[in-house]
Parts: sequence; C-alpha cells; structure tokens
Amino acid sequence: MTEITTAPFTPATARMPGANAKELLQSLSEWGKLTTIIFAGGSVFEFKGPFPKGSEAHGYYNLDSGGEGFEGHLNLERVAHIVLESKLRRGRPAYCFVFADDADSTLFKIFLGRDAQGDIFAHQLQPFQALQAAQSE
Repeated sequence: MTEITTAPFTPATARMPGANAKELLQSLSEWGKLTTIIFAGGSVFEFKGPFPKGSEAHGYYNLDSGGEGFEGHLNLERVAHIVLESKLRRGRPAYCFVFADDADSTLFKIFLGRDAQGDIFAHQLQPFQALQAAQSE
C-alpha cells in the first residue's frame, strides 16, 4: 500500500479527552503494525508491531499479546488527553497519538505504521484523519 497524496502535507493537531483512551486503544489493536514509543528515565523504548488487545483489571488497562511481543499495564487514569498529531519528521509526514498527563507530559506515543517503502499504511491513515477531523470540530 502506498501513502495517499492528494494535496501538499499540512501539519495538524487535535485533542480528545483522556476518557477516550480505553476505546481508542481497543480500536488500535485492530489497525495492524504500529510503532509504540515509551519514555522512561531518560530512555526511549520503541516497539514495532500490532498494538495488543487489553482489558481492565486491578486499576490498569492490561495489554495481552499472548506472551509474544509487547505487553504491559497502563494506568489510564493518568491520561488527561490524547493529541492526534500530524507533522513532518525527517522530511516525511508522520501521524501519531500522543497520550499525555495533566501536566502535558507525554506518557507514550503510538505512530501509524509504514510499509517496506516507508509509506504510511492507507488503511490506518484514513481512520486517523477522520478521528483528527472529528476532534477538530
């Protein structure tokens, strides 16, 4: 699949409430290959692959990849808002969900995936842009 290009790239941002985090994460588990970036203690961890399904228990949204791949426990109460960000990174369009706390600090980011040629997957770009447009209204 190739990136859909019908007009010059225009950077954009939109915000959705943190209360939407669970619903969004459940949806993202169906999008296919994504890139998840986590910031911790001055380090940056990156995972490329499908975002795992999750369920709530013991105050966390628990990611379960079946023992293979990315897993973890997310405290969704700390997510104050989610920024839907479109901007150029290294000269190419990039699209991500930025999960932030009430101090506007980034908790983690989920970027749309790219194919072998480095193009954004069209099947991810279309729903991302629809969400971004809906949150901008």
